[in-house]
Amino acid sequence: MDDEQLMRYKRHLLLPQLDVAGQQQLLDASVLVIGTGGLGSPVLMYLVAAGVGKIYLYDDDTVEISNLQRQILFDSSVLGLSKVETAAERLRLINSDCDVIAVASRLEGELLVKAISEVDLVIDCSDNFDTRFAVNQACVAQQKTLVSGAVIRMEGQVSVFSGYQADKPCYQCLYQPDAFDDETCTSSGVLGPAVGVIGSLMAAEAVKLLVGMGDSLEGRLLLFDAQVMRFNELKLKKDPGCAVCGSKS
Repeated sequence: MDDEQLMRYKRHLLLPQLDVAGQQQLLDASVLVIGTGGLGSPVLMYLVAAGVGKIYLYDDDTVEISNLQRQILFDSSVLGLSKVETAAERLRLINSDCDVIAVASRLEGELLVKAISEVDLVIDCSDNFDTRFAVNQACVAQQKTLVSGAVIRMEGQVSVFSGYQADKPCYQCLYQPDAFDDETCTSSGVLGPAVGVIGSLMAAEAVKLLVGMGDSLEGRLLLFDAQVMRFNELKLKKDPGCAVCGSKS
């Protein structure tokens, strides 16, 4: 690291769990972030500020006025523009150390598999179950750890999945396809700061995983209810019959 980087990351370097070696790991790391909306905004801002070296963004949406209540990467001046391209420009202003690669495309099929295979960590900030199941399946196949979060109304959840490991659950051990209605913020509403809380927790988990410090949320589901301002935790176990990561898959 040069002198400017030593000053930029000084508060990280003071942490004994992170120090110079950990910061260098962040600078050398690559991360895939799927979705640049309410969750993606705080995740991306904190990861770029932390000095994650290479970040890939995938999102095919454009900025709409209804996004501005919670998607803090954007403002009224970029309405109608590509989310990933606008996000990349602003993230580069936060930290030029980071190589931000923006792809204005929906991530699916072979493109999804290829994108996951090229990074150290995957962070799912999408807003629908179809994408989450597809991302989870690709992460298990490529043996990549997945940070996943979701928020609806005033409630959110976050966890870490490494279902390719024999004793660790994957996302589909928690949720089964077609088991739930795919509620969205459009139909049910969402509290902006609740998205910020979950996104910040996802970013914290990502930094910890990339550096290898602390205890991650693997095997645990952290639940947040902003209405009563309370966190709860559920233990997760691998489903032996899971179609993605189970013994019969």
